[in-house]
Amino acid sequence: MTSIVVPDASTAVLGPAAPKPTSVEGDQREAALAVWTSEDGRTSAGVWECTPGRFTAVRDGYHEICQILSGRVTVVSADGTEQEAGPGSTLVMPAGWRGEWHVHETVRKTYVTTRL
Repeated sequence: MTSIVVPDASTAVLGPAAPKPTSVEGDQREAALAVWTSEDGRTSAGVWECTPGRFTAVRDGYHEICQILSGRVTVVSADGTEQEAGPGSTLVMPAGWRGEWHVHETVRKTYVTTRL
């Protein structure tokens, strides 16, 4: 088994941008590059990008850990807690997390998800 290297995730070419299905404000578009998925399909890693606006997010049945590479976002948990994230921020959304992402500037992140 060999390792996988994305030389520069901040400039990697992603898949085609498509409308963000859970967007509630703005004409948001998202694109992603799936980098790796485990043989059992429970863990995956990749690069994702989304344009400004606001969208809902639910992490039912899986954990997500991401590193913000560029852009700026306010993550609002269902309990109303607001957290700012930008380049260099690590964001952890454990299984069961619900809330919204308020994307102020196009945001790009690397992510790892693990299904329960």
